[in-house]
This record gives sequence, C-alpha cells and structure tokens, in this order.
Amino acid sequence: MNTQKQILKKRIAVANKDIAADVVIKNAKIIDVFNLEITEGDVAISDGMIVGIGKYEGKEVIDAKGKYVSPSFIDAHVHIESSMVTPSEFANVVLPHGVTTVITDPHEIGNVSGEEGIRFMLDDSENIPLDVFTMLPSCVPATPFENAGATLTAHDLKPFYHYERVLGLAEVMDYPSLQKGEDSMLDKIAATTPFTHNIDGHLAGLDTNAINVYKAAGIRTDHECTTVHEAKERLQRGMYLLIREGSVAKDLVSLIGVVNERNARRCLFCTDDKHLDDLIEEGSIDHNVRLAIKEGLDPIIAISMASLNAAECYGLHEKGAIAPGYEADFILLDDLETIAISSVYKAGKHVAGNGTYTGRPIVKKTAQPALTSTVKTPELTDHDLQIRLGDTKKAHIIEIIPNQLRTNKRIEEVHSVNGAFIPSTAQDQLKMVVVERHHHTGNIGLGIVKGFGLKEGAIATTIAHDSHNIVAAGTNDGDILKAIKALDEMNGGLVMVKDGETIASLPLSIAGLMSDGSYEEVAAGLLQLKDAFVQLGFTGDFNPFLTLSFLTLPVIPELKLTDLGLFDVGDCRHIEVGVKD
Repeated sequence: MNTQKQILKKRIAVANKDIAADVVIKNAKIIDVFNLEITEGDVAISDGMIVGIGKYEGKEVIDAKGKYVSPSFIDAHVHIESSMVTPSEFANVVLPHGVTTVITDPHEIGNVSGEEGIRFMLDDSENIPLDVFTMLPSCVPATPFENAGATLTAHDLKPFYHYERVLGLAEVMDYPSLQKGEDSMLDKIAATTPFTHNIDGHLAGLDTNAINVYKAAGIRTDHECTTVHEAKERLQRGMYLLIREGSVAKDLVSLIGVVNERNARRCLFCTDDKHLDDLIEEGSIDHNVRLAIKEGLDPIIAISMASLNAAECYGLHEKGAIAPGYEADFILLDDLETIAISSVYKAGKHVAGNGTYTGRPIVKKTAQPALTSTVKTPELTDHDLQIRLGDTKKAHIIEIIPNQLRTNKRIEEVHSVNGAFIPSTAQDQLKMVVVERHHHTGNIGLGIVKGFGLKEGAIATTIAHDSHNIVAAGTNDGDILKAIKALDEMNGGLVMVKDGETIASLPLSIAGLMSDGSYEEVAAGLLQLKDAFVQLGFTGDFNPFLTLSFLTLPVIPELKLTDLGLFDVGDCRHIEVGVKD
C-alpha cells in the first residue's frame, strides 16, 4: 500500500468517525466562506487536512472558547523583495498576521540577477511554514526604455514551470509589446499555457481596448485599478480584480465600493509592495480585511476575498476554506470587526499567537557571491550631474503624488546658472539622478522632481523599480554624489546624506534589495532612517524612499526617469528636460 493511499484511508476513517482525528477544534464559530454565514460544529483534522465538520473526537483538542475559526489569509500578489528581507525571514513577519500563503513575483531580483535570483527565492522559501507560490517574471527588463541587470526570455523561464510551487506568468506590464503582438512577449505566454492558465496583468491607466487585448491574450487579473470605474470595466470583461493596499499604492478605499454580493467572488486582496515597517505596524492582508470592514464591507465577504477567492483565482483547490478536503490553515479571531488574531495554525499546527511567531526555527539559505556584489558604478563628478537647459528657463518636472505610484507631468520655470539647472528648495524642485549599476554602461539619467519637500541633503537607494539601478534625489550635487558612492561601498541599500556626511543607512547586500539579517535588524535600520529625515527638513506624510523607488518605473503614468533619461509614459518615449519656448 503506497503512502498516499494510506493517508487517504486514514482521512476517510476519521471523516467517518471510525478513528479519532489528530486534532479537533471545539467550541468555535465557523466562518463559512461558501454561504457567507456563521456555522457551528467540531472541525476534525487529519495529517494537516480538514476532513470533517460535525461532532468529532481527537487526540488533541483545540478549545476555541467561542472564537471565530476562519481560513487563513492569502496575499494574491506580493514582491517579497519590497520587504527588504528574504522569503524565509518574511515568513516570521507575515505568519503572525494570519497570512499562511503568498503568491509572489520575484521580478525585482530577476531584474538584477536573472535566473540565479529566481532560484535563490525558490530555494530560500523551500520547506518553511509559509507557502510561497511563484509567478515567473514576464518583463525582465520591464521595458526596452531602460537597462536592467538581466534579460529573461521564454527559453529562460520554461524550466521553472517544472517547480511544484510555480503557478504561472507574473504581471505582463509591457503593454506596447503585447498590443503589437511582438514575438518576445507572445513566446512567454505561449510557453506558459501548456502548464497553466495563470497569467497576471498590469493595466495601469489603460483603457477598455487594452482590457480587451489583455483578455484576448489569456491574461486574467489586474491589480493596478485606482477607481471604481476602472474596476468595474475589468470585472465586466471577466478579469479578477486584485484590490491593493501597499506602502505607496493604497487603492482599497477608492475601490472597495465596487464589491457587492453579486461580484465579490471575482475580487481578492493583495499588498504588491509593502515595506517591512508597515508590515510590522499595520499588518499584511489582515490590514486589507480590517480596512474593507471599516469601509462598510460585510466581514465575511472581506474574509472570503482574503482566502477562498484568492485560492480559486490561482487554482489552489485545497486552500481558502474551513471545510472537508481543505488544508488546515486557519486563524482564531476574537471578533469580526477588528479581526483581532488570537492564534494562527498552518497544517493544523500552531505557528503564531498574539502577534508572535511560535513555530520551529526557520533555516535561511546563504546567498551566493554573485548575488551580493551587484553594484557597479563609475567614478562620478559634478559635471556628470549637470542638467543642461541652454537658453530656456522652463523644464519638464516629475511631480509626485503622495502615496500613489502615478506622477504628474508638469512644466515649470526653474533656476539655472550658465544654462545648467540649480535645485530650489523654495520651489521644491530637486535634482533626480538614475545611475546604471549592472553593466558599467556609464548611463546616467537626469531629471527634476517636485513634491519631496527636502530642505537639505540627498537620499539614494538601489531599490528602483523595476530595473533597480541607483536612484537619488537631492538639494545639491555634492550630497547626491556622496550618497551614490556610499551605496557602491555597501553593495546597495538605502542612504541619507547631509553636508557630505552619511547620517543614516541600511545595507541591502542581496542584489541591492534585501538584507541577509533578521527582520528585527532591518526594522531597526528603517527606524533610524525615518528618524533622520527630520535632519533633511522633511515633514510629509509619505515614505520618501518608497516614493523615490517608483519614480523609475516607466510603465506607470505620467513622467518617470530611467538610466536613459526622462520618459513620457503617455507618449512612450524619452523627452528632453528643458522645454523650448
């Protein structure tokens, strides 16, 4: 008799009450995500699977004491790299928040280190108490308008589909290539469909014709909606709607009004990009659920969006419900208003309680040297940072929108000396620099950014979506140059400089994106950076580093900066900084 057959025999015997269950949950209010109601009964668990609801006896009894038993949460789209810790360390952070499954897209590390980066993420997430499923990066580089550290073709991606935890193709963000039917993009889609039909979209600012194009290509989801109108258009055309609440992109309040009992099964939650400090302070998908309830959504609908809906969207048929035949991944909730998580269970075993991970120690993988030496910058001088405007006094300006990924394209008068732009704190016009750091190309993109409100100094980071070159913004060239050099010396991370001195920094030695330390160490470093912003005169209510890291992403409107220069997303071309009269 093979092992699987033995397991099935045991499950059937437990379900039939012939033998005692391994674990039984008693005295619980069961959240039924199928009928959207509360039921009661014992929950029987065998070998990590729920096998029955009714009246059962077990070798171990979990007395819920009247608490709600809910399926645990699933993050339907997350870039773990944005937490700045490795997958194994990420598990320590999100499990106490009731998240036992994530669907991740490692395109951040893929853009830096290609196949080796993806393998590291898969290896480091193997045999940990968090289920990490992977969608393969579809756009490395994200566009042809920048230089990334790697190029991933359909041929490069195809072997990864044989990994059990690879679910499909991640966000297709290069819409021009898709729209034109270019072979490089269609090859990736064609290579995916023999294995799976899970293909994610990325429809930032796109119209209904684009939705038609995406759906015609077999792409099923979008997480880039910012309005109810956009969300409804996607739902009308059969897409799954991923409602995002991250660190910069906070779309839930704007979108949750589209959800009702008729369409809720097509709606789910994601975080996309969320910083470690935000994960610790407010949570992961549990925060989405709380916020949705606060905005008036029925709690059981919100919970079903965070569990069953995500599981069904990605074909995870044994996840997302408290019912026979589903994995025993569940949480005990004190109430349905605040979603206060008392305990978290993975495969029937207690892994977190009262905000703390309680499971077995998680073993981390060591990153190879190729992943820890990824910052290669040229020797730079003030001359390299000059933005030549000539006779004009007007320039194209990137205006940030706090807590959004989109930017505004503005034209303003600027200060200049001998035809070169001079930053102005009075007008909140800072210099922005993107330095290619992968292949010694010497490329330097220069632009002007408005909205940071810095009065002194400069900030810089190697987290620059999606190609992850060095990006810096500052009030003067000297501090910008110092910040760039500091990043080179510490193999990537985040740094703040004032008067030529580094006042705070956080090394991220793995691909310039993640730390090899504990999440507690990273959290302490982020707090140091946050506290140091007062020295630069910052008074805003957004995260300057996170905002800066998205100003290089040339697939989200309106104006961005790459290593090749200032990019107009609407016109899909690079433009001059100066504006001729």
